[in-house]
Amino acid sequence: MKTLLSTLSAALIAAVTVSTAVAHDEVPGEPQQQPIVLQGGTLHTVSNGVLTDSDLVFEDGKITAIGQDLDVPNNARVIDVSGKHVYPGVIAMDTTLGLNEIEAVRATRDAREVGEVHPEVAGHIAFNADSEIIPTVRYNGITHAQVVPEGSLVMGQSSLLHLDGWNYQDALVSGEIGVHVNWPRTYVINTWWERRSPEEQRKANEEARKELMNVFADAKAYFDAKKADRDIDMDQRWEAMMGLFDGSKTLYVHANDKRQLEQAIDVSREYGFELVLMGARDAWRIADKLAELEVPVVFGSPFGLPGRDDEGYDQDFSTPAKLADAGVNFAISYPGYWDVRNLPFAAGHSVAFGLDQQKALEAITLQPAKFMGVADKLGSLEVGKSASLIVSEGDLLDPIGQSLTHMFIDGRNVSLESRHTELYNKYQEKPAN
Repeated sequence: MKTLLSTLSAALIAAVTVSTAVAHDEVPGEPQQQPIVLQGGTLHTVSNGVLTDSDLVFEDGKITAIGQDLDVPNNARVIDVSGKHVYPGVIAMDTTLGLNEIEAVRATRDAREVGEVHPEVAGHIAFNADSEIIPTVRYNGITHAQVVPEGSLVMGQSSLLHLDGWNYQDALVSGEIGVHVNWPRTYVINTWWERRSPEEQRKANEEARKELMNVFADAKAYFDAKKADRDIDMDQRWEAMMGLFDGSKTLYVHANDKRQLEQAIDVSREYGFELVLMGARDAWRIADKLAELEVPVVFGSPFGLPGRDDEGYDQDFSTPAKLADAGVNFAISYPGYWDVRNLPFAAGHSVAFGLDQQKALEAITLQPAKFMGVADKLGSLEVGKSASLIVSEGDLLDPIGQSLTHMFIDGRNVSLESRHTELYNKYQEKPAN
């Protein structure tokens, strides 16, 4: 029996070792060598409407011209995209892409640090550009991702990376753009995995809230001391949070309940933080307040089930439309890693439940770029911006119509192959009998 168990253990260890060592085979695209002209397509510019039968030219990784019947630069590569659709690359917010690989294999998960408070942790440091998941996500039009550490209170700092790099240094677009906080729970729950009594839950909730308030107070005291040129020892935690107090960094608060959202707004206004609400399932309940205070929302439950017994089946499906009608500044996310590929379809699903189609497209392109401070580079098809764009035979937001033919990131031609396409092609060759 011991021999059998030893053999099985060794086999399992070997399998895990092999699985963690394998990297995807797609070589990152080479820097753009010549001008490229996309001719005759339908351009979904996001910032300037939809342009039909139009051309787009990019050179040295930047869009240089948009219009009809444009002159073709010397030595240009011309791609006929007649009848096809050209979009800016999709930007996925609130992901752990490159940090998680196989949920059941602990050695392949590197998204969470030990402890409750670690704002100094930066998501891009552990980013694995060779993740097998990344090509499967690109296949559906996602060119950039916000990589966010996980945690139970102060999670760390997120970074924006493009999805065609050799390593994190190569893929990094903007590092340490904001501090992420899991707002303490404001309610008690009754579910199979929660073993604590309601009284114990309320006590834990209050302790977590007090701990978070102490974090903000200590970080502010550290900021004030540094600003006054006092001779104090450096603390990496509070160094990472200094940008919250001078406006150079954003506070991303992960919360869903109305009471959590309101608490986060009140505390952020007290300290003067630039706030973005992440997840925010109850944002529709305070939509007018969010619009009035101009609080950005990254709605993270576009396919969510009802959160309460008295909510309609389509509550989460229709929330983006409600936010738009109220004038809330919002984006749509699909938190996770492998399933982030569903983001364009989640935006399309919101269209089916009342959201304007152009608003839906903006919610996964230009709005994320604005929320992360890179709207001057990404998020729309405009002259001077990065040539990070995709070409699809059909509607990008339609799971049936979408079919990508080209992807470019900073002008580089990016492979659309993945482990999924390899397996699909393999089994197309399987004999019928």
